Amino acid sequence: MKVLVQRVLSASVTVNEEVIGSIEHGYLLYVCFENQDIVNSIE
Repeated sequence: MKVLVQRVLSASVTVNEEVIGSIEHGYLLYVCFENQDIVNSIE
């Protein structure tokens, strides 16, 4: 698992041209799960 944290002034998530989530200033987290990740290693 990898995580990248970025401070942002604003961010949004768009799916099929529809905004499904957004924030003003705060933290944006990019999270990547890989095949070899198991529940025990994530906790």
